[in-house]
Amino acid sequence: MDQFKQISTFVEVAAKGSLSAAARAEGIAPAMIGRRLDALEERLGVKLLQRTTRKIALTNEGEAFLEDCQRILSDLENAESAVSERSAHASGHLLISAPAGFGRQHVAPLMPSFLTEHRDVTLTLNLNDRVVDLIGEGIDVAIRIASLSDSSLVGAKLADNKRIVVASPAYIKRHGKPETVDELQKHNCLAISSEGSQRGWSFRQNGKIVTVKVEGNMVCNDGQVLHDWALAGKGLAWRSMWEVGSEIESGKLVTVLDEFAAPGNDIYAVFAQRRHLPLRIRVFVDFLRRAYARPDYWRQG
Repeated sequence: MDQFKQISTFVEVAAKGSLSAAARAEGIAPAMIGRRLDALEERLGVKLLQRTTRKIALTNEGEAFLEDCQRILSDLENAESAVSERSAHASGHLLISAPAGFGRQHVAPLMPSFLTEHRDVTLTLNLNDRVVDLIGEGIDVAIRIASLSDSSLVGAKLADNKRIVVASPAYIKRHGKPETVDELQKHNCLAISSEGSQRGWSFRQNGKIVTVKVEGNMVCNDGQVLHDWALAGKGLAWRSMWEVGSEIESGKLVTVLDEFAAPGNDIYAVFAQRRHLPLRIRVFVDFLRRAYARPDYWRQG
């Protein structure tokens, strides 16, 4: 037990950056933290930390040992969670937020099956396209299609996502297929607008990501409308695979400029950073991840 406490204290001090911060987190005196570190270094015969009154710094040996300790503690936590979940079942209420279009198409339809598996869970699903304040609004888990830049949140990747240019076969028959990004200038491009300005389309060219402003006779701030216009043969649209995968599979839409497709913003479940997530959140995230991982999922209607 003493050895485990020394290791967990060492990891906590490295994470907090000071003995006093680690002591406050545990509710003990900084001197107790110092004694644990002294005992650990004496037992190992290695200096792990360079300590001054103002700050601490890991030695080379400390950096290597920290990586091993973090892995050990993570494995232990996962083992404890697995044992607990075998004898427990999820219960309670889930408040979920998701983008409106994605939520309608890829969250809401799955919820009856999720609740069939977890009969003691209830849920509220809020669909909107704003970035919600998870902590302020009491959101348990939010689905986001974006890069995670908020370090106060943790995320679990649910699926890859890429954006592609699509058109109906009828449009391609009438106007031809663009072979390069520059050829978009010759086509009617159905662009999305945000607060009065058009969002560009992103592509990979010569090893770099470039954003192109396209031109067309119809602009809208709603992605579903652009999707419908593309289906109706009105022009090219830049859409996410999650939105158009089934129609590509059925032949209602075809893709162009695939070789220039830029990396997309992947699909994540995010939640406020907590050491131990409630079981209902963990099973919900695992349920979505399994559903989206099915080979044929994104091609279904």
